[in-house]
Amino acid sequence: MTNPGPRAGGPSRRRTFTPTEKLELLAGYDEAITEQKGGAYLREHGVYSSHITEWRKLRDAGVLEGKTAGTRLGKLSAEQAEIARLRRQLEVSEGKRKQTEEALDIMGKLSAFFENAINESQDEAKSKKK
Repeated sequence: MTNPGPRAGGPSRRRTFTPTEKLELLAGYDEAITEQKGGAYLREHGVYSSHITEWRKLRDAGVLEGKTAGTRLGKLSAEQAEIARLRRQLEVSEGKRKQTEEALDIMGKLSAFFENAINESQDEAKSKKK
């Protein structure tokens, strides 16, 4: 009985991605996540979530930009890893800040609406008493 898996015909070569392909896959995955289809995207392209995690670190550290196909990337230095972590942290913080600003804007509008409604109801009550 033969195994129909990838090694049935002998050892297969490990799949490699160019820096450009990595950036494209990252962009596609980020878009798929917004539509709640991240897992399907990974399966469709035959990529593991660990690849995405590693490539994000490389992208955030600026290692993938401007690299040509076949260029060895190697591991991140401690400084590059720290830069990638801080960039990601900044991105998350910016998202939270925007969300907070939007919430405060809505709360301000609601406050003005209710204040206006209270003033109008008080004016109506005063005009009915006269």
